[in-house]
Amino acid sequence: MSSYWKAGARTAAAWTVVVALGLGTSQAARAENLADAMIGAYNTSGLLEQNRAVLRAADEDVAAAVSTLRPVVDFVARAVASNDRLKPSGVLNELVSSRITAGLEATIILYDGGARQLGILAAKEIVLATRQSLVSFEQQVLLRAVAAFMDVILQTENVSLRENNVRVLGEELKASQDRFEVGEVTRTDVALAESRLAAARSNLAAARGALVSARAEYENVVGRKPGNLVPPRNLPQRAASIDAATAVAVRIHPNILSAQRQVAAREIQIQQATKSLGPTVDGAFSAGLIEDYNRDNDGYDSAVSLNLRQPIYRGGALQSSIRSAMADRDAARGNLLTVQRDTMQAVNNAFVRLEVARASLAATAERVRAARVAFDGIREEATLGARTTLDVLTAEQELLDALTAQISARAEEAIASYQLLAAQGLLTAERMGLAVQIYDPTIYYNLAKDAPATRSKQSRDLDRVLEALGKR
Repeated sequence: MSSYWKAGARTAAAWTVVVALGLGTSQAARAENLADAMIGAYNTSGLLEQNRAVLRAADEDVAAAVSTLRPVVDFVARAVASNDRLKPSGVLNELVSSRITAGLEATIILYDGGARQLGILAAKEIVLATRQSLVSFEQQVLLRAVAAFMDVILQTENVSLRENNVRVLGEELKASQDRFEVGEVTRTDVALAESRLAAARSNLAAARGALVSARAEYENVVGRKPGNLVPPRNLPQRAASIDAATAVAVRIHPNILSAQRQVAAREIQIQQATKSLGPTVDGAFSAGLIEDYNRDNDGYDSAVSLNLRQPIYRGGALQSSIRSAMADRDAARGNLLTVQRDTMQAVNNAFVRLEVARASLAATAERVRAARVAFDGIREEATLGARTTLDVLTAEQELLDALTAQISARAEEAIASYQLLAAQGLLTAERMGLAVQIYDPTIYYNLAKDAPATRSKQSRDLDRVLEALGKR
């Protein structure tokens, strides 16, 4: 058997190993799957923590709106010095007094046409909108985890391909040198093999660099370095059609639901601004002690008042606030239309991307099969002198390109599958059945919405929630 034939046999064996790597990881390497990556991203995401805090701030806006229905009680201390000059009956009298008063003042709005109740309703709509925004951020985090997971697998397999290519081309170069020594080929054939080997080493260096970047992205998203990643075996089931996928997205996508809540909140704020044109009735009560340093007038005083206020003129601020609220409402409506259209486009794009990925994967499987048959045939023909070294190297490069396209198509199919879920609004930890403690936004809201007093049991429960969240 010639040296070239032996090298060809080693080449075929090497490509067989690479194909096995491309088709799946061994059972012994099942250390981390895609669900593990999404769990890590969900549990360690700073973006989710940030927007959960934003949601809690929106919850507190409801509490602030509720508090406007209650009395305002202040402790007030005053130090007053006065010098009055009076001239009754032509006689000038000077009255100097210094006194300190301390007491409580309480005020409460008894009637405002329902403006404060509308403020509470608007704040609640904002909370519901913010909850949906949090779901949208959750989808972003999970989809990024999927992309990072698949990229590490892709780049790892690509490095394996490139390493094998360097080994194979090393064998080809050695075979060419052996054949050159016995006069079967020329120096040109050896130079071609050397050139291809140098290019393969360069591509290997680039592949290793891409793998380092992919691992860094994985660590950033998931919160830990990647271990032995297992390619997903079963991908999410695709919607039957683009129309079916779009129908789901229009109904449940968090971006659309959030925009709808924003419109509702702006509508309520217009009503609230309109109510501010009407009358308000408030009551006030004060009681305190008086210490007079000039006369023997120490004691206490108290007062109760009922006040009716009707805005007459405030420089145009009231009408401006109504027009501003109407403009905000119109902007929210425009945003809703944009979000709806963007969501439908995203569904279309994701659906088509998945279809293309599946077609590409099927095509690359056929391409790999044909390229392997061609490579084996050309290699055998070269041993008989019917093919040149260049023919063999070209066939080998075609096989490498086919294998590279195959692993890229496999990663693309997985990412496109989960992108379609996200486009429909289905990529959440709860819907994916991830083994995580699902963040429940109603727990904090139910404790905070009634604006509990500082020393109440409800307030203490809030403190415990904050401590559990690691915020105190």
